[in-house]
Amino acid sequence: MNLLVRLNIVLVIAFSLAGWIAHAVCDSLQRSEARREVLATAGLMLDSALASRAYTADEIDPLLVGHMQDGFPPQSIPFYAATQTFASLRKLHPDFTYKEATLNPTNPRDRATDWEADIIEQFRNHQDAQQIQGDRPTPVGLSLYLARPIRAQPECLTCHGLASAAPAALIARYGKDNGFGWQPSEVIGAQIVSVPFADAAANAHRLFSGVTTLIAVVLIALLAVVNATVYWTVVHPLRRMTRHANEVSLGQATGVTFASRRGDEIGALAEAFERMRKSLEKAIKMIGGSGRGA
Repeated sequence: MNLLVRLNIVLVIAFSLAGWIAHAVCDSLQRSEARREVLATAGLMLDSALASRAYTADEIDPLLVGHMQDGFPPQSIPFYAATQTFASLRKLHPDFTYKEATLNPTNPRDRATDWEADIIEQFRNHQDAQQIQGDRPTPVGLSLYLARPIRAQPECLTCHGLASAAPAALIARYGKDNGFGWQPSEVIGAQIVSVPFADAAANAHRLFSGVTTLIAVVLIALLAVVNATVYWTVVHPLRRMTRHANEVSLGQATGVTFASRRGDEIGALAEAFERMRKSLEKAIKMIGGSGRGA
């Protein structure tokens, strides 16, 4: 097995190992970046929901408070405003979901499902937790969710404290069996946004494929450059010296020279061979002269 073949085997193994490491690192980075991007989108949606709720509480509710005994307009409830806003958003992005999941809601549509109830229980068990994130399978693929706790505020207790103290219009609309008995600062639910991960993962995968292809092209080009450099600077000169050495050993040294102008190790080896050739020529001439003298 010649030197160039051995070198290529070593380089292919080294480049393959480097490519595998680069592949693993890039894959991990692209998945982390895709996850960060999706969770950032979910955070923006939650902030938008908080803005909708604040707008309703600060500007809409004061306009309707005088009509609460005549009827119960759901538009006065911050929960309702945020939920309706995202219902409109889902017409454009059906895979995005938002819910103000509650364990004991007035409106049955806000009742927490099993997995949402688990998140609420986590907030109840960890009162300092401000946010929970995770992932779950859905019919359209993996989705990431971001959740923040909903705590009963003092103004909530006007409607959700004792059923006997709740506005008559509220009782008439929703009944008196659900949505009451909340306690101050109690975690009564969670704002939960679910964002599909598939699109972000696909975009990251396309970027990852491009980077991987570029790395492969660079490694192949580097392998070609290394091969060419080693061949012309090492293998070719060594083959020439080997051929000349064979000629000298067979007595075919006419016109053969190992002289080289190179200043590296190959040049030093050529100079050593050249000195050896000259010494051998002198020795042969001396032996020949001694033979004729005898």
